[in-house]
Amino acid sequence: MNSELATRDKLKILFKTSIKVVRGSFRFGLKYKFPIFIGKHVEITHIDKIKCGKNVKFESYSEIHGLAQEGLIFGNNVTIGRYTEIRPSSYYGVGNLGKGLEIGDNSSIGPFGFIGCSGKIEIGKNVMIGPRVSLFAENHNFSDKNRSIKHQGVNNKGIVIEDNCWIGSGAIILDGVTIGSGTVIGAGTLVTKDVPKNSIIYDSRSKVLKKR
Repeated sequence: MNSELATRDKLKILFKTSIKVVRGSFRFGLKYKFPIFIGKHVEITHIDKIKCGKNVKFESYSEIHGLAQEGLIFGNNVTIGRYTEIRPSSYYGVGNLGKGLEIGDNSSIGPFGFIGCSGKIEIGKNVMIGPRVSLFAENHNFSDKNRSIKHQGVNNKGIVIEDNCWIGSGAIILDGVTIGSGTVIGAGTLVTKDVPKNSIIYDSRSKVLKKR
């Protein structure tokens, strides 16, 4: 712990952390390496399709839905922020069964994120994803003007975020995108196409403005 913290603060942190470990221990059927930390009011469904490494943290009010063809895989030291939703399929299993999510060691998703992993989403190691970031690995078909868009189905290409990336707050990443390793995506950026490695992007048109 930080040496500058007062003893009282250290004890508070230790107490709250211990409660999260206890919650994790009572998630029977969840595959994980001890310890796992689970905040209050965390919703985890289809536990048998979820696999967690060591020191995974699901912060309070997050929703982790495991109903997916390939399940959800969390590496070591992964953090899922407060109020973040990970949703590969609908709550009730209606429609297509999504592919799922794989997130590498030491990566994190900030609070209020939305990870729509109907298409496969792969997040590498040491990736930092800020608050309110949305990933949508799905697109609705709409070419037939004589049918409602709702009834034309969807297509999924998937999303890949390679190692050592920083995705700024409020960014939106759409289906079919690969973000190369070492890239920085500025806050609020809409990413609609592939991004070369070691790029810096910080406008709404996904234009590579310069290299690191």
